Amino acid sequence: MTIYFNGQQFKYELEGICKLFFPVVRFEHRFEEPVASEEHDYVLTCRDVQGENTHLSVTVCLDGEKTAREETIAPEISFGSLREYDQECERVLCVMLYRILEERLGVSPRWGILTGVRPVNIIQRERKAGKPDEEIRAGLHDRFLVSDEKLDLAFLTADTQEPMLKELKPDSFSLYIAIPFCVSRCSYCSFVSHAITSRKATDKIDEYVTLLCREIEKTAQVAKDEHLSLDTIYVGGGTPTALSAEQLKRVLDAVAAYFDVPHVREYTVEAGRADTITREKLMVIKEAGATRVSINPQTFEDAVLQKIGRKHTAQDVVDSYELAKECGFTMINMDLIAGLPGDTYEGFCRSLDRAVSLDPANITVHTLSIKRSADLFFETSMRDYVKSDMTGRMTAYAQKTLINAGYFPYYLYRQKNTVGNLENVGYAKKHTESLYNIYIMDEIQTILACGAGGVTKLVGLGTEPISRIFNYKYHFEYIDRFEEILSRKDRIYDICREGREQQSKRQLD
Repeated sequence: MTIYFNGQQFKYELEGICKLFFPVVRFEHRFEEPVASEEHDYVLTCRDVQGENTHLSVTVCLDGEKTAREETIAPEISFGSLREYDQECERVLCVMLYRILEERLGVSPRWGILTGVRPVNIIQRERKAGKPDEEIRAGLHDRFLVSDEKLDLAFLTADTQEPMLKELKPDSFSLYIAIPFCVSRCSYCSFVSHAITSRKATDKIDEYVTLLCREIEKTAQVAKDEHLSLDTIYVGGGTPTALSAEQLKRVLDAVAAYFDVPHVREYTVEAGRADTITREKLMVIKEAGATRVSINPQTFEDAVLQKIGRKHTAQDVVDSYELAKECGFTMINMDLIAGLPGDTYEGFCRSLDRAVSLDPANITVHTLSIKRSADLFFETSMRDYVKSDMTGRMTAYAQKTLINAGYFPYYLYRQKNTVGNLENVGYAKKHTESLYNIYIMDEIQTILACGAGGVTKLVGLGTEPISRIFNYKYHFEYIDRFEEILSRKDRIYDICREGREQQSKRQLD
């Protein structure tokens, strides 16, 4: 499909609206008008200044049939700035495009024209500006077409987060450690991870662990030098328990050796897949001081587990969960995914009900992202898949069922190319929320990251609101160029120094 931009270049947002309705279609961008004889599917978006007013129009051609909308807005000079004028033109074009596609396809994505990752941040920002909730809600509903269902979810999430945001200390940080290995790669996976059975991984795991321990040591020294206080620890992946018990112990022992683990508020290790969990590994995690683990079924439907490439059964998940409880873990999270290939609405509801019956502290409901798994679908079938709104019904059932069961949404984010433009939501019982998940998703706390694919985020320490330092993405790059990884850690010193200098200058001014 081709998207034409005439008189404006609002590429990102307008393509984002198209992706709500055509999630795996590839788009071509042209900054011109289509020729009159053009027969393929296209979207034409136009901005044209006519005298004192600005004329906006959208035309959509699908299967040879055209639908158009147009609107006139006030001239640029009537807006406070060029940026505000452009933002309003962009918003109106997005609304018109949304309305046309909604009408043609019979689908109403529940987040309206919002395409950002963190919709809850809008509420938090508007509240800080002094706006009452009724005004914020009306603006999101009327101007951005957000449904009442999603507004309820976003406001409840903001309310749950509020006390935890207030207790965040400015000099605190969280430590993230990446274990980019799994026992096998799930068909839907978009994370940077490798199956440990592949030669590229098997021959390199020990070396990776050794170097990761060195990076942990270096990171601890930098944090100490900059007088940063460790708040939470999160060991993720991949699947950390894909390592052997001995390898996992080496990593967690390094954390204990170089950081003040007894005084952290939260320590999480993703145990993840049931086919990696053993009593020995759980005890290694427990003895290291970890307070939380994740045991992630994704679904309790055995046929779906098989289809997505999982090498365990639903009963294996239940057994692993009970084993974790026997080992003394009380803070356990379980992940489910709405929209998995081969799943049904009824199957998802059964999975969610089973998870609730196990009574974990947290249940996280993800929506399938198809950006890395388009091979699971055929483009010709995607219109029917989107029209069914099955995944939207799944997340709606999850929201209602979990809240009724005493789980409340505490963090919410969205990924690109999720089915139905839906969301990922962490639900938790009162006082069991994961601080790390809130802080990392809202980007309000410094994160020092170790391991392949890790991204260090320095929040409020440099001259920019957030400064990022990237590790190499893949474990073999991480190993081959490890000395550069260590040298990049020294960049933290530079960023903090620049931030202090800027602050001193402001105080003098």
